[in-house]
Amino acid sequence: MKYLLDTHALIWYFEDSSDMSIEVANLIDDPIYKKFISVTSLWEIAIKSNIGKLNMRLSFNELLDVIESSELSILPVENDHLKGLSKLPFIHKDPFDRLLISTAIAEKMKFITIDENIQKYDVPWVW
Repeated sequence: MKYLLDTHALIWYFEDSSDMSIEVANLIDDPIYKKFISVTSLWEIAIKSNIGKLNMRLSFNELLDVIESSELSILPVENDHLKGLSKLPFIHKDPFDRLLISTAIAEKMKFITIDENIQKYDVPWVW
């Protein structure tokens, strides 16, 4: 099984946030599963940190270093992700989340998210 982390799941996991469920943290820690982070999440974090909409304990560069030394792989944006994006129903208005949803669908991944709007899409999710 392959999993794609939503941006908040990525941040909460690496910052050991109490908002992260134990079950999801254990899933991310389990080496049997393949876990991915979209470059879309990294782009979202960089932008929101820069404009003051996101405060993290780790700096952006520290987060990148921690990700690089983890079992998680960074997934680039592919044409199939963009093609799927244009077909998504307009339930969720956040452009980052919409691209993440499309990525999870195109890559046949379960999406790790607590976001109830994302859960309204036809994408398998866990939390």
